[in-house]
Amino acid sequence: MIQQNTTFPDDFLWGSATSAYQIEGAAYEDGKGESIWDKFSHTPGKILNGDTGDIACDHYHRYKEDIDLMAYIGLKSYRFSISWPRIFPDGKGKLNQKGLDFYSKLIDKLLENNIEPFISLYHWDLPQALDDKKGWLNKDTSNYFSDYTETLVKSLSNRVKYWSTFNETIFIILLGHINCIHAPARKENIKNINQIRHNLLLAHGLAVNQIKSFDKSLKTGIVHNANIYIPENTQSEDMEFIKKVFYNDNGILFDPIFKGKYPETFLKESGKNLPQFSDKEMKIISTPTDFLGLNVYSGTVIRKKNNNNDFEIVPYPKDYPVTYNGWTINPDSIYWGLKTINALYDIPEYYITENGASFNDTLSDDGKVHDEKRIDFYKKFLSSLNKAIKEEVNVKGYFAWSLMDNFEWAEGFKEKFGLIYINHKNNQKRILKDSAYWYKKVIKNNGF
Repeated sequence: MIQQNTTFPDDFLWGSATSAYQIEGAAYEDGKGESIWDKFSHTPGKILNGDTGDIACDHYHRYKEDIDLMAYIGLKSYRFSISWPRIFPDGKGKLNQKGLDFYSKLIDKLLENNIEPFISLYHWDLPQALDDKKGWLNKDTSNYFSDYTETLVKSLSNRVKYWSTFNETIFIILLGHINCIHAPARKENIKNINQIRHNLLLAHGLAVNQIKSFDKSLKTGIVHNANIYIPENTQSEDMEFIKKVFYNDNGILFDPIFKGKYPETFLKESGKNLPQFSDKEMKIISTPTDFLGLNVYSGTVIRKKNNNNDFEIVPYPKDYPVTYNGWTINPDSIYWGLKTINALYDIPEYYITENGASFNDTLSDDGKVHDEKRIDFYKKFLSSLNKAIKEEVNVKGYFAWSLMDNFEWAEGFKEKFGLIYINHKNNQKRILKDSAYWYKKVIKNNGF
């Protein structure tokens, strides 16, 4: 149900989000090194229709035009990632100054338009040179990530306040090393999976330390796409039940960061598959952060099976609304995700760092894109978000995914999430969709 009054806090940060490999292009220009996605997308059979991010949205060359569109929409903030191999082609060692200069110019252009930069340090595009040395299974990669962070902070933090370390560590592991439908598509055993997870968490902690040691006033955080659970009967909610189910599924990523330890069940049940770690590393991992970014697209509806808090998944009806890529449209997920995490952990601030939907957008005869389904999606999810805020969850901002139709990983250019339509086969022309004009009004009115 859409609430009638969805006014947001006065200082609410309205934005949109992208990631480097999905939009930049210029894959082999100005000294950029190869990333695992450059290699993976050129591996036959890995990407739908043989698409690659070689050109993507050509944002590397068109960033000024894109920022002008952001300014027209009225964005208060822009969340984007930095390409590690554009800064260090080999992941370490010699700096590529041209790569750093690109992001410096991008940030200057954003600030000229009163758009707050919100940096993601890592959105999946590991330098291939580091992957050749076992990637995230190698703990040295965590230290190289720390060095990379130090370089960026020294160069950009005089203009950038918000820094997030990793985007969706769950998918780095699940899609890249278990299901292998994403780069680097290297299937690992459970012991190695546990070590990769730990090394990612360690890299996060090292990066936060680098940022805070340089300037304590900088805002740091990490972005998670937690598995969200929704009670079947939301009128007779059982938060303790939902908390337990959520914790059993997500605690392994949340506890080290927010409690400085692994869950007891993980330590007891892993046996010889425990990762190598030390008390010192756990202290680094749990260095206090300022915010949690939460990416929300849908959730799982569950019901209790008995009094032991066992549960079963409640299937969605066959005619339940879904997006073009088949994701169920359940706005309650944003409310329950925030409420559950807020009940489990002491987190100062939240940002919805991604929320959006893919639909089969096409150009109409009038040359416009009429995406009413996306507008309806945003209305329902923002209403759910507004409900959580009114119940005192401290959400400080919202980033629509995505700014533009981009390279959607293994799905190539098939999936369209953007506020801006891009004709990738016809001069990369940008066309604001109806949802962009609607979002412009939401930002202006601070609600709808």
